[in-house]
Amino acid sequence: MNNTLLPRKKHHSKEDYWISLSDMMTSLMMLFLLISVIYMIKVQDSVKVPQIYKETTQGLNHALKKEFDQDLNKWGAVIDKDLTVRFQQPDILFATGSSVLTPRFKEILDEFFTRYLKIMMSKQFINNIEEIRIEGYTSSIWEGESDREKAYFKNMTLSQERTRATLEYIMTSDKINLSDDQKEWLMKYFSAIGFSSGHPLSSSGRCVIDGESEDCRLSQRVEFRVRTNIERKVADIVEK
Repeated sequence: MNNTLLPRKKHHSKEDYWISLSDMMTSLMMLFLLISVIYMIKVQDSVKVPQIYKETTQGLNHALKKEFDQDLNKWGAVIDKDLTVRFQQPDILFATGSSVLTPRFKEILDEFFTRYLKIMMSKQFINNIEEIRIEGYTSSIWEGESDREKAYFKNMTLSQERTRATLEYIMTSDKINLSDDQKEWLMKYFSAIGFSSGHPLSSSGRCVIDGESEDCRLSQRVEFRVRTNIERKVADIVEK
């Protein structure tokens, strides 16, 4: 019988087994490397959240206080922790029941707004601005009107007219003298909203809660409130 016609039995050398083992080890190393990279990305993303908050919210708060601390008292203004600049002396803002800016409020806006806008449009913050709102608030009282609902809507109209007048003065004042680019940015990011008596303040300067009395004088105010996109950025990180 011719042995050449029979199939030969394959013999595996030690080298064959070592090659298979090394391939398996290489695959495992690649898997561990992939897991490590994913873990590092997750850690980096978790670190980004406080970084974004610090750079945006805390950074804006620091910049506003550094710029305006010396002026707040003479303006009758405060800066809240939520980045709101609040002008809260109604006698220097508007006459009672009027939306016409007083000469003193115009002077304050002339001193305040270009410096405020410079901070918001700086390279450090401009890409983190979602919206800037000029918000108008009144007390819950309308002189000569005992019906609370009617007083509310009259104050709604008044607060809206006041914020619109404030924004219009800012954009048209020769003393503030905005550039065309600045006006374009304002029209994109600024809004003027009247809230009537919807958020009355107590004597502590905080929103009234159950059992507290309203401070009608403090409730009448104009606020510049900046909203950042930090919430959207954090949501993007979480979604990823």
